[in-house]
Amino acid sequence: MRQAGAGPHDWVLVHDAARCLVTPSQIEALIAACRARRRRRSAGASVADTLKVGAPDGRVASTPTRADKWLAQTPQMFRIGMLLDALERSGDAVTDEAGAIEAVGLAPLLVPGSAQNFKLTYAEDFELAEAVLRSRRSAS
Repeated sequence: MRQAGAGPHDWVLVHDAARCLVTPSQIEALIAACRARRRRRSAGASVADTLKVGAPDGRVASTPTRADKWLAQTPQMFRIGMLLDALERSGDAVTDEAGAIEAVGLAPLLVPGSAQNFKLTYAEDFELAEAVLRSRRSAS
């Protein structure tokens, strides 16, 4: 980034290659949201499923509200300098760039993403991804 002339106040989009179903319109919406508010952003999807917290014995310990829960997605968009500083300061405990920003006391704004921007992690995810791609091809 910096070798190509990017400065600390320039924006960078960080994307997880395991989320290969992201669409140009989702990326454009994230960029537009950042430009409109000039704030760091993280794409996400509100949680639709009921959440359960497991107890050590394998039983349900509690059922938290899902009203304020989001599934983190990418891309995520930040100022380069802020992100590099946060990543350096937060260490290995974070699982995504938004987590690094949070670890240094900042709160990224959430931008609605899409359920179709899911992470391909398990074998069955690939079957679902193929179905999404077939659906998109037939729609166009």
